[in-house]
Amino acid sequence: MLKLTPLLLALAYAFLVYQFSSWRTRRELDARSAQLADRQLNALCDRMAQALNLPKIKVHVYDIEPINGLAAPDGRIFITRGFLQKYRAGAVSAEELASVIAHELGHVALGHTRKRMIDFSGQNAIRLALATVFNRFLPGIGPLIASGLVTLLAAGLSRSDEYEADEYAAALLTKAGIGTAPQKALFAKLERLTGMGGGPPAWLASHPSTEDRIKAIEALEARWLA
Repeated sequence: MLKLTPLLLALAYAFLVYQFSSWRTRRELDARSAQLADRQLNALCDRMAQALNLPKIKVHVYDIEPINGLAAPDGRIFITRGFLQKYRAGAVSAEELASVIAHELGHVALGHTRKRMIDFSGQNAIRLALATVFNRFLPGIGPLIASGLVTLLAAGLSRSDEYEADEYAAALLTKAGIGTAPQKALFAKLERLTGMGGGPPAWLASHPSTEDRIKAIEALEARWLA
């Protein structure tokens, strides 16, 4: 039991850190967001709600400049003010922004927000265990190697979640009669909109590359046609 104590403490610490982070995120979102009030976007959300047999899909606007969408730990869906401004400037269509909302709905429906808590706690425990083992053979740099391996694991899990949310969004957009063309079109312009081109190597990135995401959706469509 004593040998497991550091591992259990690591899990407990990670759980508390995640809960505190979630609480702080909820406070920030509550203080800096309002419900989306755009007739065209709300009409598209109503079509997706109908496809899901839901009475309503509520979307909130998070008042920050970066271009992003997010699913809060409590299941609420947000798009940022920066994203909404691109839509109002004509750089992003209503259907393209609806694909972002569909993607975030996918994260909620597939339980990714809860899964992240488990992943975070598990990764913290794995990091501690590997650091302890590696430090016996490579004093000083063992923890760095352990941290690097866990970073690779976390990036891979995150990319898997993004592919799953893309697939959910593609299915929802198709069922709602919006189609996947806006989803793929947004991916093609996202790096230019965000200024995030030339990011980290693929194996360190939290999101798949634009090309891979589009290919995955096209492969999915091919399976549907077959």
